[in-house]
Amino acid sequence: MRQDWVELTHEEIDTCAATEFLRHPGAGALALFLGTTRRFTGDRETIRLEYECYESMALAEMRRLVQAAKARWPLPRVCVIHRLGRVPAAQTSVLVGVASAHRATAIQACQYLIDTLKKDIPIWKREFYADGSTEWISGGSPSLGPEA
Repeated sequence: MRQDWVELTHEEIDTCAATEFLRHPGAGALALFLGTTRRFTGDRETIRLEYECYESMALAEMRRLVQAAKARWPLPRVCVIHRLGRVPAAQTSVLVGVASAHRATAIQACQYLIDTLKKDIPIWKREFYADGSTEWISGGSPSLGPEA
């Protein structure tokens, strides 16, 4: 059985399957982060998000990130799934999960993974607002964004 699940998908993220994947006899803790599309950002109503990336580069960087986390903490299982394309309000855009022997380690590793993914992985997000406007939100390597 694989120890890591790293994926980019255009489909809805199956949070139940990810949770089951993370279960491990050596793990006393599972930490799971779900990033979802929120309806309002400040006073602006968001209709949907759209994500784009250079898939082979993003996957390679996601795998590198998982290996960095596993070098730092003892994690028998790690799951990182990011959705691409359209993501309506209330749906999951990103899932990060870890299995660890102890909760503190699981929580720290999960936070490291999501924070670093949002900062370093070249995945770009565009917000579509109810007033018809759109906005690219920076993330990953800005110099590699869709406008470049």
